[in-house]
Amino acid sequence: MEGRASHQGSVTCSSWIRRPENAHLVVLGKSRRGDSSPSLIEIFSFDAKITSLSSSPKATYVFEEGDPVSVAVHPSGDDFVCSTTTGGCVFFELIGQKESIKLLAKELPPLQGVGPQKCLAFSADGSRFATGGEVSIHPAIFTYNMLVHTKDGHLRIFEWPSLRILLDEPRAHKSFRDLDFSLDSEFLASTSTDGSARIWKTDDGFPMTSLTRSSDEKFEYCRFSRDGTKPFLFCTVQKGDKAVTGVWDISTWNKIGHKRLLRKPASVMSISLDGKYLALGSKDGDICVVDVKKMEVCHWSKRLHLGTCISSMEFCPSERVMLSTSSEWGAVVTKLNVPADWKEWQIYLLLLGLFLASAVAFYIFFENSDSFWNFPLGKDQPARPKVEAIFGDPQSSDDQNMWGAFGPLDM
Repeated sequence: MEGRASHQGSVTCSSWIRRPENAHLVVLGKSRRGDSSPSLIEIFSFDAKITSLSSSPKATYVFEEGDPVSVAVHPSGDDFVCSTTTGGCVFFELIGQKESIKLLAKELPPLQGVGPQKCLAFSADGSRFATGGEVSIHPAIFTYNMLVHTKDGHLRIFEWPSLRILLDEPRAHKSFRDLDFSLDSEFLASTSTDGSARIWKTDDGFPMTSLTRSSDEKFEYCRFSRDGTKPFLFCTVQKGDKAVTGVWDISTWNKIGHKRLLRKPASVMSISLDGKYLALGSKDGDICVVDVKKMEVCHWSKRLHLGTCISSMEFCPSERVMLSTSSEWGAVVTKLNVPADWKEWQIYLLLLGLFLASAVAFYIFFENSDSFWNFPLGKDQPARPKVEAIFGDPQSSDDQNMWGAFGPLDM
């Protein structure tokens, strides 16, 4: 069964906030709609039992200027960063627990006045933070009310939380489409609106390579594998009029192969924290979830956002649940039709059962096997030799003769 719970509104970005005891939260960024609906950040709680967000926000922050563009939550779940259309990033710290949560907003000096940052990402261990700029449009201050397109394909990689700059490349791309850190934080993959894709070494702060492509191929979205055993990079590729998902080996950066999964142009890509599932969202509101091991679609939600482009999508940290957003239909929480994961108590119960089964099997084998005291014997032989036969009789003649040879001890 597929469960849905939507939050209406002009949602521009969203993300899960990982919290202790799986009491996860969701952060939503909403754009301004006239004077009655301000631009804001809202925090909602999530109820896994009914697959739904709370009806009212637990915390709210109202922006005086600009609208939220994108959001990235630190893996600790204690803070997050939000990019705005006014050209800066705001750092939010979550204060309090459970029912009492407040948002404390702070400025990030290295990211003030840098232009809208479409892509924000923390590394899996939280030690790296990256931003990628996008082309912004501003009214020109001259005749004919023309529009000025400001190019910004600026890539910045920071050490977190010191914000020490590891890489500052103003011409990384024409304009960013997507970026993602590898599981070990060593690499950063980025894609551009011109269809190119580049790989960056985060520690040294330099570009390693660009993924090769044919003249009719355009890279769109990218995600590194997350299971810790398969060092792959997944990219959605528009190949002529066909949409495919390609796989690259990150040890050689050679393409392994590709497969048609979503079968239509993708608008967003996501991967689960354990790396078992990959998700693709389309420009007309569809979502497909792929079993990474088999590279086969295991869940499909048709027109989940009723024909509108899905702008963000992310797996729940502990449940097989998907959070997706679009500007028209807001945020939608969907329970996925995939095999249930083993719970911790189920694993312990299985281990206990295996231990007991092994003990019983050992006992049966021991009782029915030939041991030292239970081996095939002749017809007239005793079932068990006497102790004297093994250690000897102290009163035997041999013993008396032995003592006699030495004679009595003189006192």
